[in-house]
Amino acid sequence: MKKKITGVKTRLGRNLTDNAVTRYFTFSALYTAQGIPEGITYLAMPAWLAMNGKSAMEIAALVSMMLIPWSFKILIAPLMDRFTLLSMGRKRPWVIFGQLGLILSFLNLGLVPDPLNNLSGLMIAGFMVNFFGAFQDVATDGMAVEVIPREEQARANGLMWGSKTIGISLSLIIGTWLINNFGFSVAVSSLAVEVAIIMIFPIYFKERPGEKLLPWTSGKASIDSKKTQLRSWKHIFKSLYKVVILKSSLVLCIGIFLLGIMFGLVDTLLPIFSIQELGWTNSYFSNILSITTVIGGFSGMLIGGYLVDYFGKIKMLTLYLVLITSIITIFAFMTNLWGSIYVVIAFILSYSVLYTFLCIAVFASAMHLCWKTVAATQFALYMALSNMGRAAGAGLLGILKTNFNWEIVFLSISIIPFILIIIIQFINLRKHRIIVNSFDVIPYKMAVPPVIKN
Repeated sequence: MKKKITGVKTRLGRNLTDNAVTRYFTFSALYTAQGIPEGITYLAMPAWLAMNGKSAMEIAALVSMMLIPWSFKILIAPLMDRFTLLSMGRKRPWVIFGQLGLILSFLNLGLVPDPLNNLSGLMIAGFMVNFFGAFQDVATDGMAVEVIPREEQARANGLMWGSKTIGISLSLIIGTWLINNFGFSVAVSSLAVEVAIIMIFPIYFKERPGEKLLPWTSGKASIDSKKTQLRSWKHIFKSLYKVVILKSSLVLCIGIFLLGIMFGLVDTLLPIFSIQELGWTNSYFSNILSITTVIGGFSGMLIGGYLVDYFGKIKMLTLYLVLITSIITIFAFMTNLWGSIYVVIAFILSYSVLYTFLCIAVFASAMHLCWKTVAATQFALYMALSNMGRAAGAGLLGILKTNFNWEIVFLSISIIPFILIIIIQFINLRKHRIIVNSFDVIPYKMAVPPVIKN
């Protein structure tokens, strides 16, 4: 039976810590903003380049380069844990800064001259878009871990990842339409307006009561923020090491890296495969992927979080991995049916839904493993490993396609979730939580993980 969440206001208010509706509303908006750069840089741009005859190796190199900044999250997060304008909250000032950088970097990407024949320029400008996308992502994730109660995490992740996939699909379909009708510069620059509108949310809503809305307004740092704010780099990294070396955390690190490789392979594969192998146009690809992504996003928002809450994180992760292994393997052996639009759409739709559900379960598990003392840094480590895997997967796709046919490429991808099914069985969230809770009870230097019997 689910526990009823008590002591939480259910009407929209100004403070994230004491208002569930405010939390869901704000983080959904911020995750929509995270989806915008992904939709245009990882999907719309590669599809446009594939449509204009660029090779799989060239497109894979571009995507791989743009994914690299997401690996920097582990460097950005300690900075946010160590420094902040505490009177505005622990992470909210960084969220606002990341949003501002995202707006400016989009405008810069739109200024790249002759983008079709200037892949190096696209790489540099796309790198900057994704750098600030990663920056905003770290700040948002850190704020989410700190202000979302544990009993709301799966539900909140469902809403957040659903919103992100909707942001990706809207960015993809609108961006593609604008590129085809008004040119690359107008398409990319217009997305800066969307990000600017979403910036209203972190400006308007505060983390905790009594904090400043903006640096020049009245308010002060909350007691909770002061208690959890770390004052030395040594303490940050010792605390991070202390929690990351726990068994479940190490297993998740390995699993999340491998899962990132799979995501990077499939995301880079889809536009190239559908346009250059199946003969689709970039508009047709964008429409299909946008529709399937929205379906996946809404499915995640409506039932993704509840399934994880009801059946458990590891059980649902196992089920999702079994299903995604099956659909990729089956599709690989259906080469004679690849000419059927219905078969291909069914595959993309199945993958999109399972992708969203997997993200919800994985990141809810990652939040569960986090120790609030170093929540932003720890969660960023998990996300950095995921994005390192994505960058590796994107680069690997070019190598695989150059040396093998599409059937072998799909079969190679299906091996990854199969391995993950075995790996995640070694994660024990309950034991990990007991150990982490002991860190907050026992003085830092004397804290020793308790002995837990099976």
